[in-house]
Amino acid sequence: MHQLRWLSEQGVRDVVYSIGYLGHMMRDELGARDNLGVALRFVDEGEPLLGTGGAVRFAVEQAAIEYPFFVLYGDSYLRVDLRAVADGFEERRPEALMTVFRNDGAWDTSNVIFDGRCVLRYDKHEPDPAGAGMHYIDYGLSVLRPSSVLARIPPQQPTDLADLFRTLSLEGRLAGYEARLRFFEIGSPAGIADLQHHLHSRDYDHH
Repeated sequence: MHQLRWLSEQGVRDVVYSIGYLGHMMRDELGARDNLGVALRFVDEGEPLLGTGGAVRFAVEQAAIEYPFFVLYGDSYLRVDLRAVADGFEERRPEALMTVFRNDGAWDTSNVIFDGRCVLRYDKHEPDPAGAGMHYIDYGLSVLRPSSVLARIPPQQPTDLADLFRTLSLEGRLAGYEARLRFFEIGSPAGIADLQHHLHSRDYDHH
């Protein structure tokens, strides 16, 4: 709910949810609400699950997405100007764009080498991130082109979106946009408590 309200406040009008295991619970809960400020569509990948990459491709196909679109995860709460991200994408016209945050291992394991404009390397499996010069982390928001998704992600095959981003970074085709305020992950009880504290305090300058 908080994430959808944030998207609405940012000017987003259409949201496509890619759902899988127990996804009907989200569809039943959100589909019954009419005060979210966005139009919702749900794409159920079914079984077997297709992974983050396969799910994005399936959503592009099923929702007939024709233009560059944002991808964000359902287990994070972000604070970044979406218009500024979109402008950065339009200005540079890369194949894809990843938002990044100067993390230095603070909130999770850093996985990005960023030069201020481009993601030079993205690798979730680097054994020594600090030694490799990975001071940044994937912020959890990206911009993708439907044509790239359809060309690079095989249909109906479990695929990790991280593999696509790693390939694009090594090819020099992944632009970057630096977010200045930390993200909140809500995939754990500690993360949920952290976000609740933030939302109650509304301390948007704390990071």
